[in-house]
Amino acid sequence: MAEKDQELETEQPTAVAEASAAPAEETDSIPQTRKGRTRKTRIGVVTSDRADKTVTVTVERTFAHPLYGKRVVRTKKYHAHDETNEHQIGDVVRISETRPLSKTKRWRVVELIERPV
Repeated sequence: MAEKDQELETEQPTAVAEASAAPAEETDSIPQTRKGRTRKTRIGVVTSDRADKTVTVTVERTFAHPLYGKRVVRTKKYHAHDETNEHQIGDVVRISETRPLSKTKRWRVVELIERPV
């Protein structure tokens, strides 16, 4: 009986290591925190690039009014970190939530989706 317990103890860590390694390969494109939780992402248009290493991204969201059902559009501006200053006004970008970088910056530009002609 003791030999079976020892065999089970040696087999379990390898199975757990293989299981935890597989999902990490599949979700490389989704930003994650150290604990494995996914971060919020938004897609918006760069409306200002005046500040150094910072862009202002305007994000629109639409939803149905709870009582009347009419489509309502709400916009919100986010300050996002742009390390290389490569994004220009009019670019469509994906931003991801990150740790606080300054008083107003809590987002980071992840990728450029579309550049206007």
